[in-house]
Amino acid sequence: MNYQELFARFGRSERPAHAALIGVGQFGRTLLMQSRRMGSLELAALCDLKVENLIAACREAGLGEDQFAVADSPSTALRLYETGQVVLTEDPDVAISIPVDAVIEATGNAEAGAKNALTAITQGRNIVLVTKETDSAVGPILARKAQQAGLVLSQVDGDQPSLLLGLLSWARTLGLEVSCAGKASEYDFVLDPDSMTIRAEGFEETATFNSGFWSAEPAALADLVRQRAESLSGLPQRTPPDYCELCIVANASGLKPDRPDMHAPVVRTVELPDIFRPKEIGGLLAGDGRLDIFNCLRRPDEISFAGGVFAVLQVPDAATGRLFKSKGVPVSDCDGYVLVYNPTHLLGVEAPLSILVPQQLGLSTGSSKVEPVCDLGMRAAQDLIAGTLLQDKGSHHRIEGTEALLLDYAALNSSAPVPYYMASGHRLARDVPKGEIITVDALEHPSESQLWTMRAEQDRLFLS
Repeated sequence: MNYQELFARFGRSERPAHAALIGVGQFGRTLLMQSRRMGSLELAALCDLKVENLIAACREAGLGEDQFAVADSPSTALRLYETGQVVLTEDPDVAISIPVDAVIEATGNAEAGAKNALTAITQGRNIVLVTKETDSAVGPILARKAQQAGLVLSQVDGDQPSLLLGLLSWARTLGLEVSCAGKASEYDFVLDPDSMTIRAEGFEETATFNSGFWSAEPAALADLVRQRAESLSGLPQRTPPDYCELCIVANASGLKPDRPDMHAPVVRTVELPDIFRPKEIGGLLAGDGRLDIFNCLRRPDEISFAGGVFAVLQVPDAATGRLFKSKGVPVSDCDGYVLVYNPTHLLGVEAPLSILVPQQLGLSTGSSKVEPVCDLGMRAAQDLIAGTLLQDKGSHHRIEGTEALLLDYAALNSSAPVPYYMASGHRLARDVPKGEIITVDALEHPSESQLWTMRAEQDRLFLS
């Protein structure tokens, strides 16, 4: 797609897009640096918990001391904005009050994300929703509210949900049927043949390799995958962000997982077309049209797939499958399934497109049609006692003592599974034994919460 030509021919504005960024972590800093290289995007406001971090980010991006200033009120922010200075603030409402084209919500906090996105919609701003924790719980209602206001809510390019939705849109436009779509886990499983170890980021597992561990005939591949999973049980093969991202894709594409915990096989990239196909022809799946994740097994000299996205598609006919194979494209042994993939996501470097496309064309870079299909739920990975605080922590935003699941969407009555990030920050009202799905009635009644209020509205809208 030639974006420059599209913007020139159909664009709504000749001036640069102006945006407010809420949450200036790793993603936000990358976006700020990238915006400085572009003439078509200006980050007019930066918001984070500590203003000194914003000042450091501005200096790192090459802004002079006279090019940014701190504001603690909407009136001050507007004055600074009108004089061309970048507004720095610790208050999201101050950042959103500036008449920008878009608000980029990147706090990573489900409750804050819901509040900020709703405020932005009421202020007439397009939303770029980086906060997956919010999107997985109330993305559909936010997308509907934005649409009703004549605005666009977009999943962000540079992150996996938007990139995978783009791949699915491309395939469906071409009339190609999807057998399975998904993403790689965040960390490759790198095999070192010299030390006989497999390493993932921060972990190392010693395994005894034989000639069959690295590869097998397609007919024996499913059995080999089970053996790999058992041999590498000391490495993390499933993390909540993977489930969260595919929950967002499910709600924007209609695809669902084969099972709640997903298969999450340890496989080499070239094995994907043979693994992610129906069981009756040697794969893992109960049928076509599924979502899943995989852990990329590779040698140190092979390209990384960490966090990349893929789709295994049915080829139009066997002859076309053989043609693809002759061109070096990964194709199943029966020539019936082909792998297409994007092995990289470039974080904030790609994110500007998710700001420019809504501003110029009124379109989402992810999906404009979002309806609840799945929920990101959880079960107890150990016995949990009443009073336990469920709190997501670390770079993977994992709630200790729990395992994520991708479940069918359900209204939040007392017996319904509680969405993963809606439980964060709340205590258990009763004991939950290991293996039990954590339900709404297992939580202490949440206090005032924009997130819970919005979810109730979403349930009424889509399930009434």
